[in-house]
Amino acid sequence: MSSQRIRRSSPTDAAPVFTAVESATKVCLWGGSRGNGLHPTMGGVCQTGEQPPLSLQCTFLMETAPMATVGTPGPPSIPRHTNRLINEKSPYLLQHAHNPVDWYPWGQEAFDKAKTENKLIFLSVGYSTCHWCHVMEEESFKSKEIGEIMNEHFVCIKVDREERPDVDKVYMTFVQWKENKDALLESSQRILEALQHTSEIRVQGQESPPPAKEVMDTCFQQLSRSYDEDYGGFSKSPKFPTPVNLNFLFTYWALHRTTPEGARALQMALHTLKMMAHGGIHDHIGQGFHRYSTDQHWHVPHFEKMLYDQGQLAVMYSKAFQISGDEFFADVVRDILLYVSRDLSDQEGGFYSAEDADSYPTTTSKEKQEGAFCVWAAEELRALLPDPVKGATEGTTLGDVFMHHYGVEESGNVDPMKDPHQELKGKNVLIARCSPELTAARFGLEPVQLSALLQECRQRLSSARAQRPRPHLDTKMLAAWNGLMISGFAQAGAALSEKGYVSRAAQAAAFLRTHLFDPNSGRLLRSCYRGKDNSVEQSAVPIQGFLEDYVFVIQALFDLYEASLEQGWLEWALHLQHMQDKLFWDAKGFAYFSTEAGDPSLLLRLKDDQDGAEPTPNSISVTNLLRAACYSGHMDWVEKARKILAAFSERLQKIPITLPEMVRATAVFHHTLKQVVVCGDPQGEDTKEMLHCVRSVFSPNKVLMVADGDSTGFLYRQLPFLASLERKDGKATAYICSNFTCSLPVTSVQELRGMLSP
Repeated sequence: MSSQRIRRSSPTDAAPVFTAVESATKVCLWGGSRGNGLHPTMGGVCQTGEQPPLSLQCTFLMETAPMATVGTPGPPSIPRHTNRLINEKSPYLLQHAHNPVDWYPWGQEAFDKAKTENKLIFLSVGYSTCHWCHVMEEESFKSKEIGEIMNEHFVCIKVDREERPDVDKVYMTFVQWKENKDALLESSQRILEALQHTSEIRVQGQESPPPAKEVMDTCFQQLSRSYDEDYGGFSKSPKFPTPVNLNFLFTYWALHRTTPEGARALQMALHTLKMMAHGGIHDHIGQGFHRYSTDQHWHVPHFEKMLYDQGQLAVMYSKAFQISGDEFFADVVRDILLYVSRDLSDQEGGFYSAEDADSYPTTTSKEKQEGAFCVWAAEELRALLPDPVKGATEGTTLGDVFMHHYGVEESGNVDPMKDPHQELKGKNVLIARCSPELTAARFGLEPVQLSALLQECRQRLSSARAQRPRPHLDTKMLAAWNGLMISGFAQAGAALSEKGYVSRAAQAAAFLRTHLFDPNSGRLLRSCYRGKDNSVEQSAVPIQGFLEDYVFVIQALFDLYEASLEQGWLEWALHLQHMQDKLFWDAKGFAYFSTEAGDPSLLLRLKDDQDGAEPTPNSISVTNLLRAACYSGHMDWVEKARKILAAFSERLQKIPITLPEMVRATAVFHHTLKQVVVCGDPQGEDTKEMLHCVRSVFSPNKVLMVADGDSTGFLYRQLPFLASLERKDGKATAYICSNFTCSLPVTSVQELRGMLSP
């Protein structure tokens, strides 16, 4: 394998692994995990046993090696090869449809061929905006010679990990066994049993959740020790957005407002969010956030943009605005949602998955480079911003002001240590180096004038950047990630009082119901795709939804109900919760499996045990179940929430920092959700004032509902106690209820605000 260049942005805490298939050519694949920031293709060679594919036996011969990178050349005008992937919908699989490797999609045809021909299976897992997948294709899978070797000795399968996270998780679990191939094959049953044991999350003789205070305090202490006091975040480098950590810290603050620990929790969260927004991980020209920073300062990012980051960060910045009242955070929310609305939105209402890090620097370039779409040379900025600035110190141009504020240097501002092979030499990644006040003072300007000048500069740069070749857009639409983004729009709409955001969330939810839900079976589907004529297409054999699809969509529908008060979303959420219970619940060991039973191609049914780039579905399920019980009176769901926490009890008590979202849910469970019921006409001004009050206050253990007097409506049918709640003196009236027992009525917004604090 060539190793011309070592990629500057490779995280050091998750080493790559190679699967050596031919010593002469070293056909290689990468092992890693999205949670650690690697672009994870995974490789292995698998052999079918007597009853394929249930008894797949896999062997992984690994060696550690440096990461290599090459540019991606332009596609040939006439493909020399075409394989079965040409019939797939996944953008990732289609990227490999013209490899000389005879790729098969995951499925029975490949398994049958392996059995019939007695060949090993070569499994490769990746996704379309994955930098390392591009590297792997360029260095191995485009080679005619390597393709011939692979085709002769293996049945080669490509899997889009975003379509089939179940396949990825099972074989990533297996990839940890670094044994000799022959020993593995001889003891495959023992290996499988060991894997099942080590990956098992179940009740260990204890059937009660861990105590909230102990678990919360331990998690806070562990996060506090890992916190970067200077730049925020919870590592030195690489540095990731960690919404699960921030969400935990906001809840910890809410429950400890008067303590020094509570104050520190809030400071840690707000400072991290501010430093991220100032940093290069935030796209100051094109909006939205990149995947992660390669350095401690949030400066030089890995330039890929993921939908799930945008959705979760929109929620975090909305909560920061609720808590602080600082318009800075509201502006960042608007920035994120502008990017998603413009660049990741399908015309039918769904949201696309991601934008690539790599792109062609110019329209005539033959090779793609990471970050080419986003970086700037100083001379380019001077040419775009030559205008003299009125009122500033003599000779000052727009370029002077902009370059000073965003840390632009004549020779480029990327640390050579982060760019050892000079991919970004002479280029600048914009980072807000100064406060607006300091920049204004530096040039003799008023802050308001500076703000207008910087806005003008950003607009010009945006227009210039629009002339560059855009990065690849993955137009696959996933139910789970659409759920996270719906929550982003819905919670932002509620917190910022922006009806347009709520409408966009509703449009996306309607898209899910039309394209990613089967009304006949009542089940969610995993994915759909943008067709050639911009229509929405489904696979010939649709992929059924996984646990994460149900969990994030249910959460989104609850958030959308609280923002819109449309009870249809609530009804659908409760239906999906029943279906989730039916498909994924582990009645013996408690908690939910990530996949449903009955898929013979998967060796294991796993339960995720770590919050990563996305929270683990069981973490969100605890809160979903508690919310579902509040809206339905179905108390079995509270019992299920208790059982999930019991199943994860040992992990929560020993290393809660790995499950901050479930730690947060533990606190919500023990404090009991408050049902905030507003009795009134939803269109009445007094009701609107009450609702604005509830939505503007950060209260992590509340659910909101409106009792509008319609006894035939869904909520009244679910919750008979609502009929006993009345408007006091004909005014909109609020009640705070716990376990369906309600406080005295309140008609004052001020009183209500005081009661909403935990």
